[in-house]
Amino acid sequence: KESELEKQLAQANLQALKMQLQPHFLFNTLHAVSTLMQEDIKAARKMLAKLSDLLRVTLDNIGIHEVRLNQEIEFLKSYLEIEQMRFRERLKIKYNIEQDILSAAVPNLILQPIVENAIKHGINENKEGGEIIISAAKVENNIILRVRDNGQKCGNNNKEGIGLSNTRGRLNQLYGDTAKLEIC
Repeated sequence: KESELEKQLAQANLQALKMQLQPHFLFNTLHAVSTLMQEDIKAARKMLAKLSDLLRVTLDNIGIHEVRLNQEIEFLKSYLEIEQMRFRERLKIKYNIEQDILSAAVPNLILQPIVENAIKHGINENKEGGEIIISAAKVENNIILRVRDNGQKCGNNNKEGIGLSNTRGRLNQLYGDTAKLEIC
C-alpha cells in the first residue's frame, strides 16, 4: 500500500512538472510569433500553424511520460522549424542520432527545454547566430542525449529557469539516480 502511494505521489509530481513546462513553451513560442509579426506576417502565420501542430501533439501526449526517441526528435524538429523562422540563417541545426536507438524510450519533451536554453543563451545573444548539434548515442546500457551550441562559454553563475529545473526534476522522478542533467 505504501509503495503504491509513493508511486502515485511520484506520478503526480511528474505530471505537475510537465504541466509547468507546457505553458512555458507556449508563452515563449507566442512571444516569438509576436516578434515576427513586426517583420513578416506570412512567416508569423506559418509559425502559428506550426505552433498549432505542436500543441496538438503535446495535448495528445498528456499523461505519457516516455516516448520513443524518434517521436521526441520529430517533435523537436517541428519546434526548431518555428525557431528557424525566427532566426532564419542565424540558426543552424545538425543531428547526430544513432539509428539503432530510435525506438528507445526517453522522457516526453525532454529535449525541447534544453534546446530552447541553448538557443536563448548560445544563439540569441550572438549577432552572427550559431549552430546547435543534437546527438543521441547508446553507451553501455545508457542513452546519452546531448545538446551542444557554439555560443558563449558557461560561467559559474548559470541560473536554471523553469525549463531546465523541471527537466532535472522530471529526470529525477522518472529515473532517480540513474539519470542526470549536466550543463556546460
